[in-house]
Amino acid sequence: MSDATHSEVQPYEAQFSDYMELLKPGVMRLVVFTAIVGMVVAPVPVHPVIAIASMLCIAVGAGASGALNMWWDRDLDAIMQRTKDRPIPTGRVAPGEALAIGLALSGFSVMMLALFANPMAGAWLAFTIFFYVVVYSMWLKRLTAQNIVIGGAAGAFPPLLGWVVATGSISLEPVLLVALILLWTPPHFWALALWRNDDYKAAGVPMLPVTRGERVTRRYIFGYTLLLIPVALAPSFTQIGGGLYFAVSLLLNIMMLLGAWQLLRRREADRDADNFRAEKRFFGFSIIYLFLHFMMLLVEATLRAFEISLFALPIWY
Repeated sequence: MSDATHSEVQPYEAQFSDYMELLKPGVMRLVVFTAIVGMVVAPVPVHPVIAIASMLCIAVGAGASGALNMWWDRDLDAIMQRTKDRPIPTGRVAPGEALAIGLALSGFSVMMLALFANPMAGAWLAFTIFFYVVVYSMWLKRLTAQNIVIGGAAGAFPPLLGWVVATGSISLEPVLLVALILLWTPPHFWALALWRNDDYKAAGVPMLPVTRGERVTRRYIFGYTLLLIPVALAPSFTQIGGGLYFAVSLLLNIMMLLGAWQLLRRREADRDADNFRAEKRFFGFSIIYLFLHFMMLLVEATLRAFEISLFALPIWY
């Protein structure tokens, strides 16, 4: 047998890291964090064992959604620069493997959450997975420029999930948190789409900059930021918020609005000159914006646990 035969490339054997990447750990972390906040700020305490088990189930459910999304979008991922190195396009994980993993983890996470927490929590996790995979990935993403507006609901449900784990019910507070993420998602992703426009255009994904152009997208970012502000401030006036949350939220929303205004005023020459620096900055800040809102809710919950109030007014306490 010739040396050339010996030197043939052997089939790639998937590593543990490849399967972890398939589960979109970055998205999983955000899902778990917002779900934890929803559970902690709820008025009903959760036993630590149930809390940890529930968060693991929610994390596994989020990972299952990621695997199913990568399985379905493998043709798009192979085209786009941002996603071409994912496990399926590079051949590190076979599509059939991703599908099997996604389905198995979906069923396991839903069943175990229903057992560990309550049936309502399991049902909401099942609906969240269905919404992300079927409604967003399979239907809306390739159909309409409003894909992220409606499909963003899938990423908005985790705080409600955490609340349901604790209480077994739904009330105004988790709905406000869902609305916060839901209205935050479009400007966050449209900023990304502005500087990744060529990617989405090549893949045929009808993101707003592709279908309506940059100017319209910048107007939409500004408009949705205006809608976001009162919703982001609203938890201040419920049992989960307080004066400290209000002060931080107000500052963050002023900064978010100024960033959106800067994008609105931009021209093609501006973004070409600095390689979309303002769009990238807005996208990065929007992540910090959401994180700090939920972090302040955790701080408020901690202060209430120790019966401490900062900047307290009767309307808040």
